[in-house]
Amino acid sequence: MPASRRWAGGREGMNIDDLLYRLAVALGIGLLAGLERGWSTREAIPGSRAAGIRTFALCGLLGGTTAALGQATGSAEGAALVLGIGFAGFAAVLALFQRDANRAAATYSATTLVAALLTFVLGAYAVLGDMRVAGAVAVAMTGVLAAREDIHSLVKRLTWPELRSALILLAMTLIVLPLLPDTPVGPYGGVNLREVWLIAIALAGVSFAGYGAVKVFGTERGVLLSALAGGLVSSTAVTMTSARRAAAGEGSAPLLAAGVAIASAVSFLRVLAIAAALQPDLVATLAAPLLAAAGVACAYAAITVTWRVTNNGSRAPEPATFKNPFSFWPLVGFALFLGAVILAGRIMGERYGEQGALWGAIAVGLADVASVTVSLARLVPQPLSALGATQAILAAVASNVLAKLVTGAAIGGRRFALELTVLSVLCAAAGLAGIGWATFVAGR
Repeated sequence: MPASRRWAGGREGMNIDDLLYRLAVALGIGLLAGLERGWSTREAIPGSRAAGIRTFALCGLLGGTTAALGQATGSAEGAALVLGIGFAGFAAVLALFQRDANRAAATYSATTLVAALLTFVLGAYAVLGDMRVAGAVAVAMTGVLAAREDIHSLVKRLTWPELRSALILLAMTLIVLPLLPDTPVGPYGGVNLREVWLIAIALAGVSFAGYGAVKVFGTERGVLLSALAGGLVSSTAVTMTSARRAAAGEGSAPLLAAGVAIASAVSFLRVLAIAAALQPDLVATLAAPLLAAAGVACAYAAITVTWRVTNNGSRAPEPATFKNPFSFWPLVGFALFLGAVILAGRIMGERYGEQGALWGAIAVGLADVASVTVSLARLVPQPLSALGATQAILAAVASNVLAKLVTGAAIGGRRFALELTVLSVLCAAAGLAGIGWATFVAGR
């Protein structure tokens, strides 16, 4: 029989080579799961386990073979019947063996049973569906099985505020977000409720990430790493989170301000990257002020973290005292405020033309610089000139720096406000110097 001959009774398009390949994937899935199960019980007495590496390999192959037999019936009803009966019989026999194994070991674990059932199902799906999906799920399953100790340790250390915050963040992302319309509401382009909710999710996510980073890496590294990652999403969110931490005494104001500096530097570089990708003509004017401001922000963070000393000359202690990942209602309120600011900026831009674009960029920049950069870059060369777009983008960056300063000063307390003031003045001075340099070079 030639290898290219269609598999008799099988699904359309499947040949012998394809079937054998799929059965090999089903066997591989079982071997992968069995390898972890065998390793985790490697010290057990042979014959005392309900399922090891060989059994799991056979489970995957059995699932694939059962699916192939169902396909060979030539009808969807017959295939479903064969697969259903095969799975039920397999589950019943395996459950009996697992029950006896639990009684012998005086345990109540169902992990091996569930893993074996899933291995059977994945083996069947490797034959009936997408092999890549079956393989990916098998890897994920094996990862969960292998991370047993880490997961149990995490659950023991997990506090109620952490669990509650994680559930709220997941609900915001997976339940509420899909229900919101992705269309503007209101005049002059209105406000996209989905975008406003994404701001709230970004604020909560940055705060939660910072909390987790501090628990894993310690206060100093955790604050700086979370600020670096948060700056890619929203430096405004990092500033608000840091201000709230400073007000609650959950870390030193200088260290939290250093995190804001890092997030700000990332934000400056992100604006430059967006402009370079969408409208390279803007880079020549934007590069000098943004790179200068980013360099000063990084220098401020490095000096604050490295050279900050106490009165006796030793490094200041940074206690890890973060108490709560985030508070829900303040985040939602701030997101709504930013949404109103965005709407006001759009109204000004629509009503007053090119001059309005400048004022609109300043207003929207209070909340988000990236969206302003994207919008303005797409308006070059018409109806905006490259110079007009550059001025508007830099104005948006300046208004964002001012917004972070005001937010931090209002929420974070005197010391944090002082640190942010120094940072903002230095960044503004560097940006102005960069503008002067770019103007001088352009005029030569």
